[in-house]
Amino acid sequence: MLPPPPVRGAYRTDVRARAAYAEGAGIYRILPEAISRPADVEDLKTLIAWATEHRVSLVPRGAGSAMGGGNVGNGVVVDLTGMSGRRLDIDTAGRRAVTTAAVTLAELSDAAAPFGLRLPPDPSSGSWATLGGMVSTNASGARSVRYGSVRKWVEELTLVTSEGEEVWLSRGAQAPSRLVDRFERDAAPRIQAASKLIADRFPRTRKNSSGYALDAYLASGDVLDLLIGAEGTLGIVTEIEWRLDDVPAFRAGLRVHLSSLAHLGDVVGALYQFQPSALELLDRSFLDLLGEDRLSTAGLSSGIKAIVLVELERDDAEDLRQALNRASDAVAGWATAVDAAYSPPEAEQLWAIRHAASPILAGLPESRRSLQVIEDGCVPVEKMGEYIAAVRRAAAEHDIPVVMFGHAGDGHLHVNLLPDVARHGWEGPVARLFQDVTAAVIRLGGTPSGEHGDGRLRAGTLLDTYGPEVLDLFRLVKAAFDPLGIFNPGIILPSGQPPVSRLKVGSGVAPIPADIQRALREIELNGGYGRCRLELAD
Repeated sequence: MLPPPPVRGAYRTDVRARAAYAEGAGIYRILPEAISRPADVEDLKTLIAWATEHRVSLVPRGAGSAMGGGNVGNGVVVDLTGMSGRRLDIDTAGRRAVTTAAVTLAELSDAAAPFGLRLPPDPSSGSWATLGGMVSTNASGARSVRYGSVRKWVEELTLVTSEGEEVWLSRGAQAPSRLVDRFERDAAPRIQAASKLIADRFPRTRKNSSGYALDAYLASGDVLDLLIGAEGTLGIVTEIEWRLDDVPAFRAGLRVHLSSLAHLGDVVGALYQFQPSALELLDRSFLDLLGEDRLSTAGLSSGIKAIVLVELERDDAEDLRQALNRASDAVAGWATAVDAAYSPPEAEQLWAIRHAASPILAGLPESRRSLQVIEDGCVPVEKMGEYIAAVRRAAAEHDIPVVMFGHAGDGHLHVNLLPDVARHGWEGPVARLFQDVTAAVIRLGGTPSGEHGDGRLRAGTLLDTYGPEVLDLFRLVKAAFDPLGIFNPGIILPSGQPPVSRLKVGSGVAPIPADIQRALREIELNGGYGRCRLELAD
């Protein structure tokens, strides 16, 4: 029996507290050994020192809204949202913001908006997603087609290491530290020597949140690029400095109706020249979910196979109108119809259909659960039609309905599986579907994770994605940053656990108190990820 850590914040081993942190977004339910809510950074250092002494794994966690399972695990779940010293500073002249990790994107947006500034990446979970979590997964969102992922917007990070050292990492410079010295001695030379291998093996996609970002590190020379997207496996990020961007004065949109996906790549290619800020695909499977009445109300015919939603932003109203008209003309030859919205309210109406599916998915009967198993594949844009076809074939073969939508401008598709969980043995076909679609992603030159991170769900796919030599480099990075392996084991680097196991639904689900199970389901259904889980236990 281990002694508890000498922390000032909450440390709980009772079953109710552990159950409250057994789930996040995504498919898993894993009861941790304990949960901890450090009081501040010094308390976090104390916890890490205790974990290092006793070889206890730590699972860093913000709101718990990440999909891949990186926010649950067998060790001590570390809830970072309760630490004091909260910071949200806006430097309007320098167009910068400094935030602590537990600040949400919504809070940063609200603070920056009065100055005409914003952080452009906009994941749909932004109302509760913490900025530390966004760094950890290299999050993106609908506007990634123009603005990229969070990586290009991060200027500095403060990291607490496995040795309890507080390290400052910045673009172009970093403070001296044992961590950086060890990395530059033990790992950097081998990574640099493998630059050609890395260039050959990394996916040629517009975005990638899978593995450690060796390619980004080689391009920039900045160690912080390895921390972005590392999912808390290399240390715990406590503070971030962000670059901000001006909010364009005018916004408008298009809705492109397609009777076939054969020319999806042509449509996307034609729209690139107008620098869209968002370029989203809603597949027929998504539209079917809405039903004929909703489609008719939205002005959509039942015969279309997909729609593409386009957002354009400009600082000049007339320039925006002309760009919208030219974009409409550019895709007219492949579309059955093109709807234009010249004002933000009109654009919101066009985009309302994009937000309608989540409540419908949440309202499905308990026997038809929406599971995010193959939900983050990203392929070269010109391969997106092939990827959609591969998902459809696999879904039909394994008799599992799917709903598909995603970021067409990046070749990035989100897929929700809708298995009948009342059917005996449904987990087997889900696992085989996952394998088949992963093979298709790799065959098409893609990445298993475009923006959500590997977590424990996709960690086992990295050997096939990158090959054994690159996986060895990933292990080298992990060893340099976390020699004892206490930070989030089984995330990014596989543990051997089957990905479709330890689920939050099914015959083998871990038992937890009924009231906590209901509360966790309510959070999942209604997006209540901002709620402190200890409230459920108490």
